[in-house]
Amino acid sequence: MIKTLNIVNGDTCINIMKKAGIDGDFLPWKDFLHEGPIPIELSLEEFSKIRAKFITHYGLGTLQEINLNFLTRNLKLASYHNYKKIILWFEHDLYDQLQLLQILSWFSEQNLEEIDLKLISTNNYLGESSVQAIKKLLNYETPILEEHLSLANKAWLAFGQTNPQKFSKLVNKSTALLPFLKGAIYRMIEEYPNTKCGLSRTEYQALMVISSGINTPLEIFNTSQDLEERRFMGDVIFWKILENFEKYKVTQREEEKILITSLGEKLLNGEENWINIKPLERYIGGVKLTKDNLWCWDMEKKTIEKYYYSKAVNTLLKVK
Repeated sequence: MIKTLNIVNGDTCINIMKKAGIDGDFLPWKDFLHEGPIPIELSLEEFSKIRAKFITHYGLGTLQEINLNFLTRNLKLASYHNYKKIILWFEHDLYDQLQLLQILSWFSEQNLEEIDLKLISTNNYLGESSVQAIKKLLNYETPILEEHLSLANKAWLAFGQTNPQKFSKLVNKSTALLPFLKGAIYRMIEEYPNTKCGLSRTEYQALMVISSGINTPLEIFNTSQDLEERRFMGDVIFWKILENFEKYKVTQREEEKILITSLGEKLLNGEENWINIKPLERYIGGVKLTKDNLWCWDMEKKTIEKYYYSKAVNTLLKVK
């Protein structure tokens, strides 16, 4: 029997895949790369240490636990030559597509002469799929060619640049070899502060949902997810957004309800700016966003450019 390694986005889908009779070992990747630093210049081992330190801020484990998880994962990946066949199972959303880029970029630097490397790319969520649906996906195995590896490596390196324009301009390039990549890139750049009020798309949607009268955390999360073309964000990250809204008084708690404040309404209307309300320090890929390094997304023009915040006129001005 051919020894197979199945690389998947996380733990959730593994039990279903085993029930579906998927042969081989399983390697869950488990990293939300759309948040936090992406130091592409580092080895996978050093990269993972940076990621582990960042992930601890979300209360998903101790630094020791997360480092151990990454170490175990990376050692499994490094043993790829023990397998004759490797299948990458990844969904269409941003969370999965960034993981896919990282893994393919890593494989682009390995000797794959005796490895049958395949991709199963799906527009369904593996963890929500039936056993029958998982089985059917085996009919859509795609050989991963040098062209796939080259495209993924190019996109991954662009994502890790300190200037986001190289990454954002990939939406205008041919990426058909990885059919869901273009949508993922577009969704990632929508996470930059918008030029209207300084909120990311996720933040803007969440505040709009609260403004509409939906007021419990779970309902706000679920409704916000319904606004996504491809759901990608876990609730732990979303709760941080709600915490910041309350901390900076754009929302307020009344018992179990979350209500928008007058400051929140002004923010949605573009009369106030999130960058002026909340100190900005956030990584998107290799870009560290601060007030002094401010890249913003123009929702109307669909462009990302460098801006600065002017207190004098309480608005964002483009850097010339």
